[in-house]
Amino acid sequence: MESKLTLPKKPYRTYGGVHVPHRKYTANKQSVEMPAPQFVTISMSQHMGAPCTPTVKVGDTVKIGQVIGNSDAFVSAPIHASVSGTVAKIDKVTVNDGTKVDAVVIESDGKMELYEGLKPPVINNLSDLLKATRESGLVGLGGAGFPTHVKLNIPTDKNVDTLIINVAECEPYITADHREVLENSWHVMSGVYALKEILGLKRVIIGVENNKPDAIKVLKSIAAHDEAKYNEVAILPLKSSYPFGAEKVLIKACTNRVVPMGKLPADAGCLVMNVASIAFLSEYMKTGIPLVKRRVTVDGDAIKNPMNVIVPVGTSVKEVIDFTGGYKAEPKKIILGGPMMGSSVCDDSLFIAKQNNAVLVFSEKEARLQEPTACIRCGRCIDACPMRLMPTKICRAVNTKDISAMLDSDIMNCMECGCCAYACPAHRHIVNNIRLGKQLINAEKKRTITLKEGK
Repeated sequence: MESKLTLPKKPYRTYGGVHVPHRKYTANKQSVEMPAPQFVTISMSQHMGAPCTPTVKVGDTVKIGQVIGNSDAFVSAPIHASVSGTVAKIDKVTVNDGTKVDAVVIESDGKMELYEGLKPPVINNLSDLLKATRESGLVGLGGAGFPTHVKLNIPTDKNVDTLIINVAECEPYITADHREVLENSWHVMSGVYALKEILGLKRVIIGVENNKPDAIKVLKSIAAHDEAKYNEVAILPLKSSYPFGAEKVLIKACTNRVVPMGKLPADAGCLVMNVASIAFLSEYMKTGIPLVKRRVTVDGDAIKNPMNVIVPVGTSVKEVIDFTGGYKAEPKKIILGGPMMGSSVCDDSLFIAKQNNAVLVFSEKEARLQEPTACIRCGRCIDACPMRLMPTKICRAVNTKDISAMLDSDIMNCMECGCCAYACPAHRHIVNNIRLGKQLINAEKKRTITLKEGK
């Protein structure tokens, strides 16, 4: 750690990365709020960690913001009703990773009434903040879905001095965070100042890719209103390169610190939060309304009218697409999230979860994959890797199912950003291979534990 913290004037050098096409077609379009659908299907597993158990039963009347699912587990977050109405059923549904989980189906009464018990939390210290954050149901809105109260509960042995706000949004098409800054900029900055004060952080760095000059301008204008705070907050333009939104890459660009292998940002003295998360937290402090809706970018060459839509959590993907005007071409591929790291789903029958920030739909032309050919050992995948790994070496170990060689190649440090596959002239499915390797390692760990317990 530096003995004296300074605010960066320009980003530090990072490794690897690729230049993907921006295709930010919805950046200049005001977000549109979608009316309540007739039904919402709210999954009880919308975050990393333990899933929730329904706290309501069929026939119950619920209102917006009322808890409908919860868990005693620390790494979990309560789930709230996103519409007012009646619990129609509690059923198993398929989520985007293909697993089946419990879900509460609510039939909307069309009134969109708020639950009477909602009120702004009283926050005087860190304990109050952690409690309020958990009660809000906030999870990482950048896509990972990690419960935010767990992230904010920084271990006492970690010397965290820097808050980094992620506004990179480096994936093609997605503009949800961009619009968050433009439409809720005061919430963004008030959330930044509140978190900085409560956590006792010394500086804040807001990283924004330089393809968002309007976002940079509005954040700088608000930050400059208070000179004392402005001297501890930097709005740092980043070059437009993928994957600047990845935590470890962003930390290196903003602070020149490196997160040790296998460690977390706190081990490098940093706390990283998505801009939508910080804006929501600020709004929750003022209103007490939990996380029940999400801004989602709907785009792709098969979408008739691309836009950003603010939708109740649990709305079906099909209804969101219909609201934007429907399909203009036969959909061949639907992705929840970005084209680099999002999840491809089988159809539009799935439902919007808290961490979803985009629905991308592509025609046959855009979705067609190139047939992979033999590796020509050009090394472009190695040059592109932001974690400085050797994807070719990892893939060889996976192909031979050599667990030891996989671990020696630091496979678990791969963040599956897809830079290697994007850069590969042979169009090899490198990331899928690495995911398979991780599955083999986890299966071997489980087998070893089972054998030990059997003894």
